[in-house]
Amino acid sequence: MTAQTDTPGSVTAVYQVTGMSCGHCEGSVSSEISELAGVTSVQAVAATGEVTVVSAAPLDEAAVRAAVDEAGFELAGRV
Repeated sequence: MTAQTDTPGSVTAVYQVTGMSCGHCEGSVSSEISELAGVTSVQAVAATGEVTVVSAAPLDEAAVRAAVDEAGFELAGRV
């Protein structure tokens, strides 16, 4: 999937994260990704494993992977 532009200057990307099973997991992943420069919104859904990230510019996937790893989960890739 290519990045979608929602509003001028923002980019939305959806990532697949494995291992999330509850609200605490969602919060951990969201918190770590939120710390990345330029991120304005993160929504993690444990039931689907999808994490939607809105940022000012496209994010480096390695940085997203590192943030997800820090939260204790695995980034499977972009949806």
